[in-house]
Amino acid sequence: MAIGQNSWVTRRLMLCAAPAIAFMTVSAAAQKKPEIKAVATISILADLAKNVGGDRAEVTSLVGPNGDAHVYEPTPGDAKKLADARIVFVNGLGLEGWMTRLVEASGTKAMVVVVSKGVAPLKMPDGREAGAVDPHAWQSIADAKVYVANIRDGLDAVDPAGKPTYDPAAKAYLAKLDALDKEVRTAIAGIPADRRKIITTHDAFGYFGAAYGMQFIAPEGVSTDVEPSAKDVAKIIAQIKRQKIPAVFLENVSDPRMMEEIAQETGAKIGGKLYSDALSPPSGPAGSYIEMMRHNVHELSAALKN
Repeated sequence: MAIGQNSWVTRRLMLCAAPAIAFMTVSAAAQKKPEIKAVATISILADLAKNVGGDRAEVTSLVGPNGDAHVYEPTPGDAKKLADARIVFVNGLGLEGWMTRLVEASGTKAMVVVVSKGVAPLKMPDGREAGAVDPHAWQSIADAKVYVANIRDGLDAVDPAGKPTYDPAAKAYLAKLDALDKEVRTAIAGIPADRRKIITTHDAFGYFGAAYGMQFIAPEGVSTDVEPSAKDVAKIIAQIKRQKIPAVFLENVSDPRMMEEIAQETGAKIGGKLYSDALSPPSGPAGSYIEMMRHNVHELSAALKN
């Protein structure tokens, strides 16, 4: 009887302990630290890197959601992030003019990967910034795929043991971008050709326009730190009236007051907010690169089809 009782007690203890053991195992797995630390200059690059790096890479961005890399001023905390990183992802094409000084100040030994390497750069159209390189290549999904390939190759180089993680993740994400590209092309095809002309707050959509057959006109030039003159605004107003441009769009990194003035003067419709140089916070409509592109094309279609 005593033996039977002991066996019954033992079984009860084992059954009670099983969930706790399982919880401890899950908790230990959840608390496993990433193998490497990575830094991206802007939130868009950070999202691309997270999709390739998965749980193996801890990715942080210097310029956060709704931030403007054109006018960003690095902090001592940014230098610390770079010093601790194994790899740093920069856009290049002149976007991060402050990055060279930050890298030097940080003393980082991290590999620096220019993710736009291999992209055919566009020049800015006629205007104050004519001839300058347009840095916003991620607005073309085909170019974003080049970014992803460079991110994958960089992670493979700095962390060869992670190649079985990075390569399949990059392949899966590239397939998602292919599907996204088809979505965008289908949506743009639904906009009448004579209505595919819009005004935006600054020249951030040149690659999108070239890829998908749209014309973007901006009064601010390539950088949001350039204040448009009254003459520039008057020129845009005249152009809207002359070309019967149907809509103007605000961006998440620009002051809306100028565009509201232009809309009032011309009668052009103000479209929804477009995301150009940065993602929204995770809870917003553009918390990832794919969500950003879907949101932007939805706003364009909604304003231009009518």
